[in-house]
Amino acid sequence: MPANVTSTPRPSGPSFSELFTPKLVTVLREGYTLSHLRSDAIAGLTVAVVALPLSMAIAIASGATPVQGLYTAIFGGFVVSALGGSRFQIGGPAGAFIVLVAATVAAHGIEGLYLATLIAGLILLAVGFLQLGTYIKFIPYPVTVGFTAGIAVIIFASQLKELFGLTLEGPEPGPLLEKLPALWNALPTAEPSTVCVAVATVALIAVLKQVRPHWPGMLIAVAAGAVATALLDLPLATIGTRYGGIPTGLPTPHLPEISLERIGAVLPSAISFALLGSIESLLSAVVADGMTGRRHRSNCELVGQGVANIASALFSGICVTGTIARTATNVRAGAHGPVAGMLHAAFLLVFVLVAAPLGRFIPLASLAGVLAFVSWNMVEKQAIATLLRASRGDAAILVSTFLLTIFRDLTEAIVVGFALGSVLFIHRMSTTTAVETHVPLVPEDRADDANGGRSPYDEAAGSDPDVVVLRISGAFFFGAAAAIGAVLDRISDAHRALVIDFAAVPFLDSTAANTIEGLARKATGRGKRVFLTGVSRDVRKSLLAHGVEPPLVTYCATIGEAVAAAKQARAGA
Repeated sequence: MPANVTSTPRPSGPSFSELFTPKLVTVLREGYTLSHLRSDAIAGLTVAVVALPLSMAIAIASGATPVQGLYTAIFGGFVVSALGGSRFQIGGPAGAFIVLVAATVAAHGIEGLYLATLIAGLILLAVGFLQLGTYIKFIPYPVTVGFTAGIAVIIFASQLKELFGLTLEGPEPGPLLEKLPALWNALPTAEPSTVCVAVATVALIAVLKQVRPHWPGMLIAVAAGAVATALLDLPLATIGTRYGGIPTGLPTPHLPEISLERIGAVLPSAISFALLGSIESLLSAVVADGMTGRRHRSNCELVGQGVANIASALFSGICVTGTIARTATNVRAGAHGPVAGMLHAAFLLVFVLVAAPLGRFIPLASLAGVLAFVSWNMVEKQAIATLLRASRGDAAILVSTFLLTIFRDLTEAIVVGFALGSVLFIHRMSTTTAVETHVPLVPEDRADDANGGRSPYDEAAGSDPDVVVLRISGAFFFGAAAAIGAVLDRISDAHRALVIDFAAVPFLDSTAANTIEGLARKATGRGKRVFLTGVSRDVRKSLLAHGVEPPLVTYCATIGEAVAAAKQARAGA
């Protein structure tokens, strides 16, 4: 039974050019002033300060060099902002890719990584132009929370060696069950000075986040570690001792070695890069939409991500995707549009050309501390607690995805999580569907008083310009959440109050509940009120478990009661 939103007639779809016009063009058409440039320059500098240590740390953890992380943020980040479908997206290397990139480098070398990144870019181009980006949104919410938490655990485990300054007898094992015993056996080789610098880095970042949240805590902590290492002549591994410093020039673009044999070898990695990159970038764009009230174009964003990965591969970079933390920083810094992301890349370029020699003093323990802090923040602790309480099915999907990400493979975790979500949906449908002995080919007419639990249409509600009434019909689950959420969001923009009727919704899952929670939070932040009517006991239980509760929303028994409450609130305002 499909989920439908009853609203105004659906307009004709946008043209191809409208779908794939970069947001940069849209912003420039609106009129770009010196004031806008000033806002974007401040935001771009702020994001560059955050991206500088992160880009190097992620590249090192991925088995690449620090400068390759910077190249990724410079070339890939510039293209993401210039050609993407989001106003505020910041592209660059992401922590979610560390595991996949490290495995690719270990198996195929750095040239194999370039080729896999190039192919991933081509795949993303195809996905975008074929307008398949919408299907990426079908990933259930527990799956995204589970694999993000799993990636965080793997990232933290990958930094233990640098955090403690351990010396291993051989190469560091990749699988977690092999890595942990090897690290434990090497614990006697821990260097006290390395541990002190790592702990001090994490502590300084945490303290600055609390007392001075607008300061660039990560950059300050890394700079402090570099100064302490240089002045005290600490025996630590640094970028200079490990990698010979950061080159001050730019790489010459080149194609990686291409052959059918090499393409076949790296194709699984390329597919994984494209799958994870599309999920990460669209999640990041959705976060930016929720913070700003804007709407991104998902397929245009994937096209931009595809070109960015191709550019990164040609200029010795690694995988590029939208980065949630840096994008959120961009929004909070007051960015006006994509120019902020382009300037962020330009500021990083200035660092490489001018200040790169100073990078040789940066201790690897400080960069490991940065990633340890990032991995802790990646775990959506509140969301995990909510999903574990919500239902056994959601908990099973979350735990399965989490464990498979850690002990098996990220792609396998997503596929299995999606399959479990589908099975859970079928089970819920089977328990909420009534069986009738007579089902006619054409539905029978009903009397006016045989409308079930749904209230009849009230023309007074439809004529109020400040209140919009929407009715959702059918199962509200992860497959329909993105489409319904977009409709609700778009329609609620022009009204002061939104009434959503759930009388014909037999159940909703965690993805749908999270969609309603995000919509209500966004509407409340913009001074609008959200009323929910006709909510059954089970549906209300699911909504409450995900934080959809007063004062965020108001529950009413009927549409009429909700409209009256909205009018009363408007009169008293």
